[in-house]
Amino acid sequence: MADAAVDFLLNNLKELAIHHGHLITNAKSEIESLQIDLRLFKAFLEQSVKKRRKDEPTYKVLVQNIRDVVYEVEDVIDEYVTKATERKAGSLIHRIFKSPVDLHDIGSKVEGIKERVKRAMADLDKLGVNNEDKHEKPEVRPPRQKDVVGFEDVTEELKCRLTKETNHFDVVSLIGMFGLGKTTLAWKIFNDKAIEYEFLVRIWIVVSQELSEKNIFLAILEKFTTITEDYGKMEAWELIPIVAGYLERCSSFLIVFDDVWSPAHWDKICQALPSTNNKGKVLITSREVDVGTHASKNGLLKKLRFFTQEESWELLRLEALGKLHRPSSELEGVGRRIARDCEGLPLAIVIIGGILATKFSASDESGMIKEWKKVSERVSAYLLDDKQNDLAARMKNFISLSYDRLPDHLRTCFLYMGMFPEDYEIPASKLIHMWIAEGFIQQNDYSTLEETGEMYLDDLINRNLIKIEKMKSDGKVKTCRIHDTLRDFCRTEAGNGNENLFQEIKFNNGVFAPPDSELQKCRRLYIHSNCLRFISEEPTVPRVRSFVYLSKDEFTLPEENISDFLEAFRLLRVLDIEPILFPKITSDIFRLVHVKYLAVSLNLSFLPSKFSQLWNLQTLIVNTASDKLAVEADIWKMKQLRHFKTNVSATLPKPSKKESKQGAQLQTLSTVSVESCTADLFDRACNLKKLGIRGRLALLMEGKMASFDSLRKMEYLEKLKLINDVRPKPASEGKLHSPPQPNQFPSKLRSLTLASTFLDWSYMSTLGQLENLEVLKLKDKAIVGSEWKAFGDGFRRLEFLLIEETDLATWDPSNHHFPSLKGLVLKNCKKLLGIPIGLADVASFQMLELFSCKSASSSARKIQEAKTKIQAEGSAFKLTIFPPTE
Repeated sequence: MADAAVDFLLNNLKELAIHHGHLITNAKSEIESLQIDLRLFKAFLEQSVKKRRKDEPTYKVLVQNIRDVVYEVEDVIDEYVTKATERKAGSLIHRIFKSPVDLHDIGSKVEGIKERVKRAMADLDKLGVNNEDKHEKPEVRPPRQKDVVGFEDVTEELKCRLTKETNHFDVVSLIGMFGLGKTTLAWKIFNDKAIEYEFLVRIWIVVSQELSEKNIFLAILEKFTTITEDYGKMEAWELIPIVAGYLERCSSFLIVFDDVWSPAHWDKICQALPSTNNKGKVLITSREVDVGTHASKNGLLKKLRFFTQEESWELLRLEALGKLHRPSSELEGVGRRIARDCEGLPLAIVIIGGILATKFSASDESGMIKEWKKVSERVSAYLLDDKQNDLAARMKNFISLSYDRLPDHLRTCFLYMGMFPEDYEIPASKLIHMWIAEGFIQQNDYSTLEETGEMYLDDLINRNLIKIEKMKSDGKVKTCRIHDTLRDFCRTEAGNGNENLFQEIKFNNGVFAPPDSELQKCRRLYIHSNCLRFISEEPTVPRVRSFVYLSKDEFTLPEENISDFLEAFRLLRVLDIEPILFPKITSDIFRLVHVKYLAVSLNLSFLPSKFSQLWNLQTLIVNTASDKLAVEADIWKMKQLRHFKTNVSATLPKPSKKESKQGAQLQTLSTVSVESCTADLFDRACNLKKLGIRGRLALLMEGKMASFDSLRKMEYLEKLKLINDVRPKPASEGKLHSPPQPNQFPSKLRSLTLASTFLDWSYMSTLGQLENLEVLKLKDKAIVGSEWKAFGDGFRRLEFLLIEETDLATWDPSNHHFPSLKGLVLKNCKKLLGIPIGLADVASFQMLELFSCKSASSSARKIQEAKTKIQAEGSAFKLTIFPPTE
């Protein structure tokens, strides 16, 4: 993580010099000198990474030294900036910190650190470099020869594809995370009698990271001819035509390449494969989606699913009890809980099954139940305990290999996932914004920080290290999570003994761990229980940069603890404490000048003006128990602010006439009041991508207090929410009589949400003219009326439609509506009699969900039947009806 730490510090120093150079005037020369040294150090470190031996102890020690040096520099600079800010603020703060900033002392520290950096660079220069290529013979490593359980559907699908006649050379890819059973399944297929009969030649090759393409080619040749000394002396490029020739002439062959690591590796291998022999087939397994996408351009890419709960229990039962023993209902209940906690990962089930097998006793089932219950309490701990058995060591090795293969910029992002609680659905936007605040993502010339973060997340998902939990209606990731075993790996790897990335605070036997003495060196802390008690003990954490509390247990922070709590975390960059309610705001929070990500809950109806002193803020999330929030802070002066979110309507301050470009960095404003939506605001926040507006929308539509016309200038706005709120009047009085026309909406608008607008169904023809609209959500009587008579050819690009809480009874469709629709969700449309059957003819339409729409259920099932008849191979229409009895 040393390179990430250097990048972050360099970027911080750059931002500090550009935006707040007055704070470091007296230390300018020392800091400039330090920047030069850090750049040299960064370049040298990058070069050493390219050459290193991964298990080289000297390298690991040096990386830790480098990281510690950078952290110390960071501490000195941040403390200097904090004190300089407080000193310049004067008055009360100046009286609190009476002693002047000792610039000489800070300069001496910087000089001392610079010398340590130089010594570390010199030591790194001496590090041995190992460029020796390792050549080894490909191995045939059959998996365990026990009963293969599960994946019967996948097995048949792959067998059918491999034996199917095609007019081209076919490559089938089996993709999935470690431990899912890719190798076991491939081996089962490889030895299937039908496959043996179909293919005259079958070749199995385990592709290791170090294995050269030359040795792979020799392994293939070995099936056709004797490997002579001449073959052994040939280079890989000389063997290519020879191998290709044998395969071209072979009447039928199957080659399994197990565990292909990268598209580049596959490109080298496939040079020797014949492109014209349609009798030959290749099956590859890989953990990375990119490999399958690249290799199977004209073939089948099969993503291996997780085991179902029934498959999980069946495998665990066989592993732990064998075929003959039938468990009691009580033992089965415990076993099913254990199987569930393995989260559908076959290797995890096999490991736990092996542990349970050692506790088998046919004559003492009550004793077995007791032992099984002990295991059920700490399943994930057993999975990475390589002292338990060889399979646990194998599990640990699988994860380590995947981790070692990650580029440096993804390692920190992956380990960071370990901070989130077990079984926690992580919002993708939250994760990315936190990555940015932590400095894990650096600015480049071709994408925004958020776009780069999305690419990082997609990369980790494609490597099967992160699971998608929910998708947004626009096809992007909404929430994600990681397997508990991976989470435990991240926590171990990121702990103080290794990367010193973060540390969990736990409360056991009346005391917190780690002790206060160890907290002194922690950079990031997270706690998910007993948080109030921890705060009450007034911990000393001077170096902590992140404090995260994610829990369902909400509490109000006692007023007497507020100052001590904030004083303990003066150098924070990330403060995520939404479950903690602050009854009041003290001046201590305004001294957190380094904070970049702040998520808080306040018992206030206003946001104090001094919040604008937090000049480093990038993401500000404010929840309040009030029904409105008056923002007194001048957010237009907060030059780093990119995302401002509130749970209620927020009234923003009017921008001053000075520096009209302030606000251009804002990408998210959600949710703002109608009164705030002035032409001046939209001129300032010209780069907004997401905007939520809540209040009396009629004032906006009719131009009485603001003008909807101003929105058309928002050329980057993609997502717009319009929530009509006329409280304390009844919602029914909020009907919009002058709704906006197509030319008033932003031209690039992709997602639109309307709520409580009480528009007529005829307005759908207007919305249908929005050329780039892909997502439309109609909530809480957004549109009312008993009949929707569609006409024309609107909604040409719409992919997702949600209709919720409406009195619609008859939906009379147009034959040309929704040609691109993928998903339709209907909620609480209790009067709706039916859904147009013509939707079944929309090729892209693959998902239909009904919640409390009993009268429309019959038509939904007819659509499912029609889709099933015309369904293309490999696709599946998904129908959900809830309650299921409807």
